[in-house]
Amino acid sequence: MPDDRTYTAEHTITVAAPARAVYDLLADVTGWPRNFAPTVHAERLDGDDRAERIQLWATANDSVKTWTSRRRLDPERLRIEFRQEVSAPPVAAMGGTWVLDPVSADKTEITLLHDFRAVDDDPEHVRWITEAVDRNSRHELAGLKAIVEGEDPELTFTFSDSEQVAGPVGRVYEFLYRADLWPERLPHVARLDLTEETPNIQLMAMDTSTKDGSVHTTRSVRVCFPEHRIVYKQIVLPALMSLHTGEWVLTEGPDGVLATSWHTVRIKPEAVPTILGPDATVADAKAFIRKALGTNSGTTLRHAKEYAEQA
Repeated sequence: MPDDRTYTAEHTITVAAPARAVYDLLADVTGWPRNFAPTVHAERLDGDDRAERIQLWATANDSVKTWTSRRRLDPERLRIEFRQEVSAPPVAAMGGTWVLDPVSADKTEITLLHDFRAVDDDPEHVRWITEAVDRNSRHELAGLKAIVEGEDPELTFTFSDSEQVAGPVGRVYEFLYRADLWPERLPHVARLDLTEETPNIQLMAMDTSTKDGSVHTTRSVRVCFPEHRIVYKQIVLPALMSLHTGEWVLTEGPDGVLATSWHTVRIKPEAVPTILGPDATVADAKAFIRKALGTNSGTTLRHAKEYAEQA
C-alpha cells in the first residue's frame, strides 16, 4: 500500500505572554533542549533568521529519533513553518506550522499544526506517529507556557569543569564514549546500562554512588559527535532538578586537549525543603548540585586524562 495518505493534528494553548516573546523563543531552536522536554539536542546547520536548515534529536514515545528540517520564519505574521527533509521511519513525511495569534497585548493563542504520512500507510505506524505527535505537542506547549509565563530565571544555571590532557583526542573521546565501561573505570558509577541502536545515539541508565553511601538512578540520551563532542539530556532526573543537560567538549591545541564538562541545571524549588531541609534555599540547592555534579564530572575528566596519557 503506498504511503501517500496525509494525516493532520492540531494542538492549541493560550499563554499569558506577548506574541513576540513567544515567537522569539520558538525561533531560537538551540534553546529547545532547555525549554521542551522531548528535545534532546538541536542545531542550526545553515541559514538565517528567515530561512534555516536545522537538525533535531528528540524522544518519540520510547525511542530517540533524529531528522533535518527546513524552517521558514515569518516574524511579521508570527508564523514558523517547518518541513522534514528526510524523515525517520515510521514517519514517511512530516511538516507543520507554529501559528501565534495575539489575543491581547499580553496574551497569545498558540496553535501547533502537523501533517504527516506513515511508511506504507501501515495502521500501526499511523498509531505510533499519532501518539508521538500528540504526546510531544502537549509537552512542548506546556513547557512553552511555563517558560513564557515567567518561570524564575534564577532557577536555571550553567557551569563547567575542565582538564588539560597531554594525550591524543581520540583516547579522551573513547573514554567518554565508552560509558558502558564506566562501572569498571569510575569509582562513583555503581551500574550503567547502555544501548546504541542508532550509531552515535545512546540511551544510558546509570546508578551513581554518593559519599554517604546512597545511590541515585538517572536515565539519559547522549548524542555523540566523534571525536570532539558528546551532548546529553537526562530524561529521568534526581529529585532536585527539573532539567539537566550537558556536554563533553574536546578542544585540541598546542598543549594537547582541553576536555571540558558543561552542565545546565534547573532547580525544582518545591523539592528543596524535602531534600535539603525546611530552611534550605534555592541558593543552597545550587551549591549542593554544583558540588555533586562538579565532583563527578571532575572525577570522570581526571580518569579520562590518565587513560589518554597512558597511550
